[in-house]
Amino acid sequence: MGVLAAPITVWLLFFFVAPFLVILWYSFGRKPSLYVTHANDVLSLDRYVEALNPTFLAVFGRTLQISLIGTLLCLVIAFPMAYWMAVKLPARLQGIALALVLVPYWTNFLVRTIGWQIVLSPTSFVADISRGLGLGTPQLLYTPGAVQLGVVYNYLPLMILPLYVTLERLDHRLLEASRDLGANALETFRRVTLPIVMPGIAAGLLLVFVPLMGDYITPSVLGGAAGSMVGQQVATQFNVAQNWALGSAMAIVLMIAILAVVVVFALLFRLVKALVDRHERVAIVEAEA
Repeated sequence: MGVLAAPITVWLLFFFVAPFLVILWYSFGRKPSLYVTHANDVLSLDRYVEALNPTFLAVFGRTLQISLIGTLLCLVIAFPMAYWMAVKLPARLQGIALALVLVPYWTNFLVRTIGWQIVLSPTSFVADISRGLGLGTPQLLYTPGAVQLGVVYNYLPLMILPLYVTLERLDHRLLEASRDLGANALETFRRVTLPIVMPGIAAGLLLVFVPLMGDYITPSVLGGAAGSMVGQQVATQFNVAQNWALGSAMAIVLMIAILAVVVVFALLFRLVKALVDRHERVAIVEAEA
């Protein structure tokens, strides 16, 4: 087992743990001069105090809002799609439907986002239709709404796939048995489908929320200043301001915030599961009585 786990262990150490430790070390440093990006001769927490300025906190609040709304929208859109693919669609067509979901991922992330920039621009066919209806030229590009649309489009497959994998394993006989016992569609979903698919929901929320919080491309292409996110601020400190210490501190704050939200998600899932299990036990006791 140790030998089999060696490749993934090396991968995590080299591509996750090592870069994290480097960023953490840089965050305690400073920018010594205009032409020097970083120095760790004097270690302090000053960069964290500097990172938590009102501008950063405002951008962080916008990032958290876009990420939470985008993740929930992906769940709302992806669940019926995954259910239709896994339960309603004939088995011979499920592979085709799954391939169609994956087709956008065969295109570069940046190219897909630029496609939406063209669609939302003032010279696009959408703007032409709006002007033709006498509604004027809508301001769609470089807004928080454009970023919200872009992240939902870009990350939706990451929600569909784990839901589909979970629902594809759902035994249809359980649904039939629930209906035979008199349960309506809502009760069947709540008492049969939802408990089985909860691991897929948890995996989808995690797969979408974590990369969405650090997204740099989507807000840069579609949001401009009105839809900026934390990933842009971190990149600006490294690429423009050349202040690697402050950029590292911002990155660490972002990672801590993501971890905190994930922990909250996990606690909520445990609470919901406990409430569902308690409700089921009460229902069984009442039925036996």
